[in-house]
Amino acid sequence: MKTELKKLDYADRLNELGPTTLEKRRVRGDLIETFKIVTGGEKVRMEDFFVCNKSNYNLRGHQFKMAVQRSRTNARSSFFSQRVANIWNGLPRTVVSASSVNNFKNLLDDSVDWGI
Repeated sequence: MKTELKKLDYADRLNELGPTTLEKRRVRGDLIETFKIVTGGEKVRMEDFFVCNKSNYNLRGHQFKMAVQRSRTNARSSFFSQRVANIWNGLPRTVVSASSVNNFKNLLDDSVDWGI
């Protein structure tokens, strides 16, 4: 394997190895922090960050869906609670209802698409 990579230039080596992009690492960190807040693993109130979606008619997804609030400015759309809500809502029920943070990380890494 090493000898095969030596023949390739830098860009081709990166494609071959397939490292995780910085964007995916940031989103993964945001999702892990969101899981900790939702499950009470952090010493902050969930209501300070997120607004729970209380609609009874939406039967799809999981029980921890968050309402995505409208923002009039681009600055607000970059806030933690705003940028993570759509991705969090798109996660499968099995991932969101994990029993621990490590279990959540493993299930998140195994899930195919995070909505990025």
